[in-house]
Amino acid sequence: MPSENIRSFRQQVGELAELVVAKQYALQPEIWKPYGHPGREKSVRDAGYHLGYLAEALEADDPALFSEYLSWVKVLFAGLKFPEQVLPKTLECSRQVLSEQLIGEIRARALQVLNQGLESLADAPTSLPSFISGDTALDELARQYLEALLGGERQTASRLILESVQNGVSVKEIYTRVFQRSQREIGRLWQTNQISVAQEHFCTAATQMVMSQLYPYIFSGERKDHRLVAACVGGELHEIGARMVADFFEMAGWDTYFLGANTPAESIIQTVSERKADLLALSATMTFHVGNVTEIITALRENGGCAQTRVLVGGYPFNLSPELWMRVGADGYAPDAESAILEAERVLLL
Repeated sequence: MPSENIRSFRQQVGELAELVVAKQYALQPEIWKPYGHPGREKSVRDAGYHLGYLAEALEADDPALFSEYLSWVKVLFAGLKFPEQVLPKTLECSRQVLSEQLIGEIRARALQVLNQGLESLADAPTSLPSFISGDTALDELARQYLEALLGGERQTASRLILESVQNGVSVKEIYTRVFQRSQREIGRLWQTNQISVAQEHFCTAATQMVMSQLYPYIFSGERKDHRLVAACVGGELHEIGARMVADFFEMAGWDTYFLGANTPAESIIQTVSERKADLLALSATMTFHVGNVTEIITALRENGGCAQTRVLVGGYPFNLSPELWMRVGADGYAPDAESAILEAERVLLL
């Protein structure tokens, strides 16, 4: 599908969202009246999110991205105690609006992807199981660590981790079986309305602080003549996964340069060139940032100073869509920090 069609669709998202909500409020006045004007503004915002994710699925040519997003929203809305019919009705109103407002190929494809999402929604769960459910020693450590974080006990959380490492637990195990799983569980608790945004932010910040305390163990390995630049694309604020990846490369002996969250494309490319990086690791957790990944990779390929640099991508959208990494122009993809090391060895041989 021509990119200008999708770009035009994106430009209309705000207007289309208003039309969707107008239809929905007319059909369900008894549900929405108690929320007043602030509630209507939030409804327009949410309808805009739905259409934005639909646009990303269209650009990636992968309906699964939209269907998985709807599954996530279904759990979120259940946690907020919204009536079960709210999301399907929003999508039905969206279908009507798109039928009326769009034309040609973009109309046909948008309706197709939206209909597939609606069909998948019926079988999607309204709740999610815990990410920490095992009975091993590290499962118990993850539960204790998470309990300390949720209780605001940062020092206790730090002590649990440092004592475990001192007693022989590897830093890699701490990252994959404690930090990674506890962060996923924190995300689940927020999604199901069991913790607040403030608690989620505190827990993430505390984990980053504990990770920094482990750096004496991370920087102690044998060095290799490989250089990595790792970054989250512009607009992406979820940086802890990318930081874990960078730390795994550091433990593998690479010289790493982690740029963090929300890094402008020009800064990423400049750094890759200046550092003469062998590998650029790009992270995008939110589906609507996939376009930024494509733009960075395209600009990188056009820069003579980065001609030898390989690109590895990762994050939630790439986990959902097995071929998405190829469509954005990357050399490889990894679902987690451990597999990123192996994938890096492969792409360096290209």
